[in-house]
Amino acid sequence: MTDRPAGSISADQAPTEIVAAARRLAAALEALEGAVERRAEADRDEDELASRIQALGADRSRLADELDGSLVRTRKLERANREIAQRLDSAIGTIRAVLETESAEEEPS
Repeated sequence: MTDRPAGSISADQAPTEIVAAARRLAAALEALEGAVERRAEADRDEDELASRIQALGADRSRLADELDGSLVRTRKLERANREIAQRLDSAIGTIRAVLETESAEEEPS
């Protein structure tokens, strides 16, 4: 039996255990670096997405303003169209009345 306490390592095992621990530490550091890089990329993606959302909001506002302006112009054109149609109807009525009067005057009684 040995005098060593349970869980202790011998002098021959010490370098092997240190090398294994160093490898585990290096692997953990690499994993941590990868996680930091992924997080930084996610943050950049999030910032880019926020910028795109802001640009879309500005575009939406601009398009809404343009739509409002178009609706106003459309209503004005519709009113002008109705007014022109009424004037044309009136002119056609006047021309018909004149033609009917002339026609009636030309007919022998």
